[in-house]
Amino acid sequence: MLDKLQTLKDRFEEVGQLIVLPETMEDMAMYTKLTKEYKELERIVKAGDEYKLALQNIDSTKEILEKEKDPDFRDMAKAELDELKTRVAELEEEIKQLLIPKDPNDSKDCILEIRAGSGGDEAAIFAGDLFRMYERFCEKQGWKLTVLDLTFGTAGGYKEIIATITGADVYGMMKFESGVHRVQRVPATESQGRVHTSAATVAVLPEMDEVEVEIDMNDVRKDTYCSSGPGGQSVNTTYSAVRLTHNPTGLVVTCQDEKSQIKNFEKALKVLRSRLYEMELAKHNEEVGAQRRSMVGSGDRSDKIRTYNYSQSRVTDHRINKTVYNLPEIMDGSIEEFISALRLAENFEKMKEGGMNE
Repeated sequence: MLDKLQTLKDRFEEVGQLIVLPETMEDMAMYTKLTKEYKELERIVKAGDEYKLALQNIDSTKEILEKEKDPDFRDMAKAELDELKTRVAELEEEIKQLLIPKDPNDSKDCILEIRAGSGGDEAAIFAGDLFRMYERFCEKQGWKLTVLDLTFGTAGGYKEIIATITGADVYGMMKFESGVHRVQRVPATESQGRVHTSAATVAVLPEMDEVEVEIDMNDVRKDTYCSSGPGGQSVNTTYSAVRLTHNPTGLVVTCQDEKSQIKNFEKALKVLRSRLYEMELAKHNEEVGAQRRSMVGSGDRSDKIRTYNYSQSRVTDHRINKTVYNLPEIMDGSIEEFISALRLAENFEKMKEGGMNE
C-alpha cells in the first residue's frame, strides 16, 4: 500500500504542476480534467500522509517501550500505542475505499426523468408519488430541484416529469434510482378493494458539460411554442417553450419552465447532451459485455429495481435483496438506507473485481 500511495503522491505533485501551465489554462477540457484529478488525489494523499506518520509514531513508541523503565511513562506509551494502532486500522480502511476506482460522473449534477409505465391512471399517480419522494430527499440533502418539463396525468400525478438536481455528489447518490419502480396497492378508483400492480420508470442521467459531449447544431432542429400549465401571465401568450429534435438519433427534448426562450433552450440542450451520453454509454456497456457490468449501478432503465407494497408497508430493493417495513418514511424521502447499502454493494463488487490491484 505504501508503494501505491507514493506513486499517487508523485502523480498529485505532477498534476499540480501541469494545472498552472499556460497551455493547460488555454485548453478548458484539459484544465477541467486535471483539476478534477487533483481534487480526487488530494484526499488520498492527505490520508496517506497521516497513515505514514502514524506508522512512524508506532515505531518510535515501540522504541521508547524497549528502553524506558519508568512504569508511569511506560503506561502512557502503551496507551498511545493502542490509540495509534486503532487509528492506523481506520486509515487503512479509509484508504482502501479511496483507492476504489471512482465513477468520473459521481460528482456531477443530474437530470431526473420519471415516466408512468403500465397501470394507466394509477401509474401516473405513482409517478407523482415518486417525484414527491425525490423532492423530499433533495430537501434533506440541501440540493436544488428544478422542474424542466411535465405532462399531468388525467387522474393526478404525471405521465412524465423531467427535472434537474444540483448539489454535492448528486449523481453519485441518485444513479442507483434508475430503473423500473413497481407499486402494489388498492387504487382510489378501485371499488372492489383489489390490489393492482403498476409501474413507473426512473432515469437518472449525469449532467454533461459542453466540452464532454459536443453537439453539431446543424443536426438539431429547434421549434418554439406556447408554454402550458403554471407559469404566470406569459403562459400561452409567448413562444417561450422550446423543443429540440436531434435528427441523427431522433431524440426529442422539450423545456418550458422558464419565461425566457433562451433559458429554456439552454436547459433543453443540457438534457439532450445527457441523453446522447447515455446512448453512447449503453453502446459501450454492450461492447464491454454483461459479465463486467455491475448490477447494482448499471442504471439500465429497463431493470425492475424496487417494489413498494402498501398493504404490508413494505419496500424491497431487488438488486441487493433488502426489505424494510417503513413505507411511509420511504415515500417521505428517507431513502438514504437503500442508497448507502447500494453504494456499499457497488464498492464490494469493485474490490472483488480487483480494483485494488489495478
